[in-house]
Amino acid sequence: MGHHPGGELGLRGRKKLATRRALSEAALRLAAARGLESVLVEDIAAAVGVSPRTFNNYFSSKQEAIVSLVLARATGLCDAVASQPPELPLWDAIAEAAIQHVRPDDSEQWKMGARLIRDTPSLEAEQLKAYAGIESSLAEVIAARTGTDPRVDLFPGLAASVAVGAIRAALRHWLDTEETRSYPDLLSAVLRGVGTGLGEPGRPGRGERPTPATPPSATPWLRPPPTGP
Repeated sequence: MGHHPGGELGLRGRKKLATRRALSEAALRLAAARGLESVLVEDIAAAVGVSPRTFNNYFSSKQEAIVSLVLARATGLCDAVASQPPELPLWDAIAEAAIQHVRPDDSEQWKMGARLIRDTPSLEAEQLKAYAGIESSLAEVIAARTGTDPRVDLFPGLAASVAVGAIRAALRHWLDTEETRSYPDLLSAVLRGVGTGLGEPGRPGRGERPTPATPPSATPWLRPPPTGP
C-alpha cells in the first residue's frame, strides 16, 4: 500500500487531540477527588500512561489542562458567529452560535469541571485568561459583521466583552440557582436581551425606524465623531 501523507497527518492529529483530552479529563478527575493542590503533573501523566514531558507538550500547567476541557466548546464560538447568515442581526447570530458551541452537555463531568473552576481561584484566573483571548477574536468577527474597525470604533470590543460576560454570568446563574430554564434557553434570552439594549451599528434598534437625517444605528455614541468639513 502506498504512503499517504495526508491520511497519516490526519491520524496523528486525531491522536494528539485524544491525548490532550485524556490529560484534561485526568486532571479534572484527580483534582475533584483530591483537591487541586494535592495533584501533581506527574500524577496526571501517570493516569494517562504518558510522561510528564508529554504533558508539558500540551499544557503549561494543571490549571490550563482543566480549564481547557471546560472551555472546549467556547473555542469554536468565533467561527460559529462568522458562519451565521450575514442578514441575521448580530445578537441573534451571537446567540445562535453560543447555543451551539458554549452550552454544556448533560454530563456530570462538565458540571463538575465548571463548579471546580468556580470554586478554585487559580482555575478561575486561568479561565479569565482564556476568555480574554476569546474576547479579542470575537471583537474581530463582530467588526467584520458590522463594518466597524476595532482600532477606531468602541463597538466591536465592547460587544465582545458584553457577549462573553453574558455567557459567564448566565452559566454561573444556571449552576448556582434553581433556574428552571435549560441553559441554552437561558443563554439565548440573556444574549438577545443585552443585544436589545446595546444594538448594532448600521441597524435600527428594535421598534426604531431610521430617518434620512439620522444614520440607521441604535448606537451612534459608540462610533467616533466625523472629522473634517
